[in-house]
Amino acid sequence: MAMLIRNGRIVTAVDDYAADILVDKGRICTIGEHLTVGGDVEVHNANGLLVFPGGVDVHTHLDSATPTAHTIDTFGSGTRAAAFGGTTTLVDFCTPVAGESTLKGLEDWHRRRESACVDVGAHMTLLDADQGTLEDMKTLIRSEGVSSFKLFMAYPGALMLDDGALFKAMRVAGANGAMTCVHAENGAVIDVLVQEAVAQGLKAPRYHALTRPPIMEGEATHRAIRLAELAATPLYIVHLSAAQALAAVTEARDRGIAVHAETCPHYLFLNAEEYARPGFEAAKYVMTPPLREDGHQQQLWRGLKTDDLQVVSTDHCPFCFNEQPYGLQFSKQQGSDSFSRIPNGAPGVETRMSLVYDGAVVKHGMSVNRFVEITATAPAKLFGLFPKKGTIAVGSDGDLVLFDPAERWTIRATEHHSRVDYTLFEGREVTGRVKKVFVRGQCIVDGTRWLGREGMGQYLRRGESGRA
Repeated sequence: MAMLIRNGRIVTAVDDYAADILVDKGRICTIGEHLTVGGDVEVHNANGLLVFPGGVDVHTHLDSATPTAHTIDTFGSGTRAAAFGGTTTLVDFCTPVAGESTLKGLEDWHRRRESACVDVGAHMTLLDADQGTLEDMKTLIRSEGVSSFKLFMAYPGALMLDDGALFKAMRVAGANGAMTCVHAENGAVIDVLVQEAVAQGLKAPRYHALTRPPIMEGEATHRAIRLAELAATPLYIVHLSAAQALAAVTEARDRGIAVHAETCPHYLFLNAEEYARPGFEAAKYVMTPPLREDGHQQQLWRGLKTDDLQVVSTDHCPFCFNEQPYGLQFSKQQGSDSFSRIPNGAPGVETRMSLVYDGAVVKHGMSVNRFVEITATAPAKLFGLFPKKGTIAVGSDGDLVLFDPAERWTIRATEHHSRVDYTLFEGREVTGRVKKVFVRGQCIVDGTRWLGREGMGQYLRRGESGRA
């Protein structure tokens, strides 16, 4: 059925105007004033609401295994939560099992993502850079639409690649229209600090942050930039949290280097004080990199203002705080006796849009256009999805969000749609709330009502990444 949104204030990264939007066969076909349609068209009144393009979150870990733990959200539950939060497109990280090929890893990922309720693409995590993997990269880019690759500079013995492997993978990506996404921390030094802390009996959750100092994020970011510069490839720094890392990005961008970076809502709104919570409660905030001191937040907001940070993604990597009802494999309780065993990650896919609107637009005076840019348009452009996703234009997918900019509400985990049992922002009051969400013209969220279904999400074969 065709669908009309009437009387909306349409906001994109560059426009802000009043008009109607007609969607037919999943795509926007007409934008204009006082459009006339027949009785067979579904009509939604957006009077008093903002109309945004659906949010694009390019950093999630759904139904994802680590050597010791497994994220709790399936693609069905995670994308449903995303939809209620106004996000209609995800690019999720596919991580193969150690020893298996990236092509086999993608095949397994496709099996898991079949339950998705919104459209999804894949990044590929590389666990090595041998000749077979480098050849598979080309196949993934050309045949599978996977045009971005995750490289770890942290977690030695599990995920970390040495500089030579990083450089080899970067060169292949750059020569074939892909972008490398780097987790930038000095894993070798951090591993020494962790071992020393544990040996001294310093095992409380707060030592997770104390053993991952911001200077080691800054050092690794600088090193990754230099490697990418030599490899002539665009680079994307994931979940940037530290002022030192942002300084390295800013310096490189000022020199014209193709470096891009994202931060996450938890780094913008929370700080290291959360690790002072009593008992094991602080484990909820154990993610990597950890939360930083206040001064870092100020620099992140500056980076968003000056476009040295281009994207706000979630790094939605949800592990339950309690063991039940899913079992210890999905729980942070694995690390109840030592911070070094707490699964690293936190939820956030459902709260991103409202949190960022409240913090950026309401409290920091950011324009609504810039809000759309950092939550939808820039990630779509950087990862080969624009203009299919990330904007409101004739020919684009009918992924739309009706948003009330004035409604005040309180974040509660009990009202969320993820399987995880907590939120980082429990009790936080925010201004701005998602009212309706459309995926390819189909209304899947109407207030508190779920109208979508598992399996309706499509796989997104992406174009070149990092060329925006």
